[in-house]
Amino acid sequence: MVGGRITRLSVHDVRFPTSLGAHGSDAMHTDPDYSAAYVIIETDAKDGLKGYGITFTLGKGTEVVVCAIKALSHHVLNKDLGDIVRDFRGFYRQLTSDGQLRWIGPEKGVVHLATAAVLNALWDLWAKQEGKPLWKLLVDMDPKQLISCIDFRYITDALTEEEAYEILQKGSIGKKEREEQMLECGYPAYTTSCAWLGYSDQQLKQLCNEALKEGWTRFKVKVGADLEDDIRRCRVIRDIIGPEKILMVDANQRWDVPEAIEWMLKLAEFKPLWIEEPTSPDDILGHATISKALAPFGIGVATGEQCQNRVIFKQLLQAEALQFLQIDSCRLGSVNENLSVLLMAKKFQIPVCPHAGGVGLCELVQHLIIFDYISISGSLENRICEYVDHLHEHFKYPVVIKKASYMPPKDAGYSTEMKEESVKKHQFPGGEVWQKLLAAQQN
Repeated sequence: MVGGRITRLSVHDVRFPTSLGAHGSDAMHTDPDYSAAYVIIETDAKDGLKGYGITFTLGKGTEVVVCAIKALSHHVLNKDLGDIVRDFRGFYRQLTSDGQLRWIGPEKGVVHLATAAVLNALWDLWAKQEGKPLWKLLVDMDPKQLISCIDFRYITDALTEEEAYEILQKGSIGKKEREEQMLECGYPAYTTSCAWLGYSDQQLKQLCNEALKEGWTRFKVKVGADLEDDIRRCRVIRDIIGPEKILMVDANQRWDVPEAIEWMLKLAEFKPLWIEEPTSPDDILGHATISKALAPFGIGVATGEQCQNRVIFKQLLQAEALQFLQIDSCRLGSVNENLSVLLMAKKFQIPVCPHAGGVGLCELVQHLIIFDYISISGSLENRICEYVDHLHEHFKYPVVIKKASYMPPKDAGYSTEMKEESVKKHQFPGGEVWQKLLAAQQN
């Protein structure tokens, strides 16, 4: 029986100094410190279970998300978890429709990141109380219950509740076989860990060769700061991985629309599957223009990690502005909003290839994409999930990769729980790691 009155919501500012090794560096974010606003929800239920939720950040600014989480906490405290999940759509809307906080959203930016962290913790707690990993909780859920978790406001011109129900009903055919396939083979992944923009050529070569030995066949390269440098680095990587392996490039929003087209025509010789985030994530028509211009060269457009909400995704789909849709487990309003985007992607027949990496994004998004395959898309064609080999050691239930594929998690919950010692050491600014770094900076 799911339930328990929520008695406490605490939040921690957890940061890892990844900028020291240029890990995560790209054309727009040159010195990221992978970080998270980390939420813990406790109830008075006798099982003693806690819900853990995160939202991913890059260092400075995490304190702002922490403030927003605290500002939202009154919507959660003293509520019964059973009441929340029985009307999850209503609760989602209550959280995103706060009469005053909505003004600095709505459903985007810091407040939406905070909403994701809170909701991620609630989903983790729900799955734990059911004794299932989150993907399995979703797979086993009745279509009507799944739909009751989704706020369809603003997207009914693209997807109605009736259409969503029909998609889920059709998805039930062959579901058992697809679940067995996932448990045996896992979900195909690609690696971004080899080619951060701040890495030297020597580091690129070493990491690419190591990845090939480990069985990786799909590689992503960060581009966008300097054209000649991009050409050289793409050539280095293409020469190492050979013509048959898949290469993708990611500009992290660096270019104007004409510049994106011109730049990518110069990189077309390396046969990239896609260009990711070629321009502003809010520029729907710009993405459509780039998509149309690059189509004759076999280059798709991928975007979504900075897509603010289901409404922007709706328009990207309606405008035929992307060929690969990249959901993010913390940018959107948690599982609830991601469900709506997965269903829209299915209706528009666009493959979902999630964004991951950071702090815990791989741990979270694996649940969503495994569920998508089993219950919604039913296809692995042109579908891969990002993997970044950083910081998994800080999680109690880290991802398991075998033969370049995500193996479905078996532990109950959303895989969001971090090790207490890691949280303690990396809390900002009082944790041991930051006390040493800040002291060194002052000397």
